[in-house]
Amino acid sequence: MAIKSWQVISSIVLITSIAVVIQIPSNTWATAATASLILGASALACMATSCILASRWHSIEWLFGGLDRVYETHKWIGIWALVFAAYHLVFKAELDAWELASILELPKYWTRLVRQLSFVVLGLIILLALNRKIPYGNWRWLHKFSGPLFLIVILHWLSIESPITLTSPAGIWLALLCTVGVIAALYKLLYPFIAKSGEYKLSTVSHGKAAVHLEFEPVRNGFVFEAGQFAFISLKAAGLHEPHPFTIANAYSDNGHIHFVIRELGDYTKKLSKKVKVGMLADIYAPYGNFKRQPSAKREIWIGAGVGISPFISWLEDKTIGHFERATLVYCFDPARAFPSAEHMQEMTVQSGAEFVANPSGSEALAETIRQATSEVDPKDVQISFCGPEGLLQKVQELMKENSIPTNNIHYEFFDFR
Repeated sequence: MAIKSWQVISSIVLITSIAVVIQIPSNTWATAATASLILGASALACMATSCILASRWHSIEWLFGGLDRVYETHKWIGIWALVFAAYHLVFKAELDAWELASILELPKYWTRLVRQLSFVVLGLIILLALNRKIPYGNWRWLHKFSGPLFLIVILHWLSIESPITLTSPAGIWLALLCTVGVIAALYKLLYPFIAKSGEYKLSTVSHGKAAVHLEFEPVRNGFVFEAGQFAFISLKAAGLHEPHPFTIANAYSDNGHIHFVIRELGDYTKKLSKKVKVGMLADIYAPYGNFKRQPSAKREIWIGAGVGISPFISWLEDKTIGHFERATLVYCFDPARAFPSAEHMQEMTVQSGAEFVANPSGSEALAETIRQATSEVDPKDVQISFCGPEGLLQKVQELMKENSIPTNNIHYEFFDFR
């Protein structure tokens, strides 16, 4: 059972609340000051947890059931950290009945400055992160300030007068989280140098309509991956060093080659498509993701939209599960820029023994396929795997509801890491 965002946030607030109230008189629990103290400590705990989630540690990914879920939780924790910090800034976390002392002595001017600066910078980072109009490259550059901000917030906690001592339950809880958070932040900073990766050479480049297909061959430390997983690519070329995530578009084979189908959707991908050349070297960090077939499903519907067809290409090549006769691939595409082509996908599907359904823009083939599946088997036995934009996902979920398919019978990964 994968951990959910709300479970993490609720647990942070609950543990922090219990640890804080142990430290203060019970007759002060129901006060705005206590709420401010709890939420201020919760904001710090959220930031530490956010750093841990951003580390890309495989153990964390396993707990959440996929790196996409980890980053989704990372985003929501950041938002709630800002909400908690806002309350903490407005209401003072001090009462005469409390024994107040700072863990680290700083001049009062610097104590106030650190307090105000931590909130302002946190607010800017969260608000900028939520602004989808900011180019991905600029967003990543701004997001790098999260590490220094985390250190500033830790300094605020240590320097402000508070009933929380370093040896109290709340102090130990925050110290442990912050220590792991700092280690995670340092790991992320050094990620290109210490993370598990392989060096690959670009052996084939095929351009399509606003898309490109890349095939890499291993040079050093190649890795094994499963169909449906994704990787971070860092090309050793000017302007293309920053690791970006892309779905692997093939099943693993003995030669170790790895394929990607990349759509020109943003500044980076457009630059990549324009600059890539055969012979380029790249560091590929992988494997990540948990987008796998449901081996126990009686009836499978795979829905790939645009570049979201990539994981299903790898599934068609993967023979470990088999039973392709129970699977139907629905390819949703724009006829003006389909890549790979519908004809190519139909050929691959037929070769594997699965059913193929083309769903060009404006077609009702997707809806009809879902209706047909529920007429053949019990709706609860229909498993849907989806990879595509959020708007289409909502439509698929509506079709599931109309056809009495349980809401839990859909498996998908989040497209965005922002």
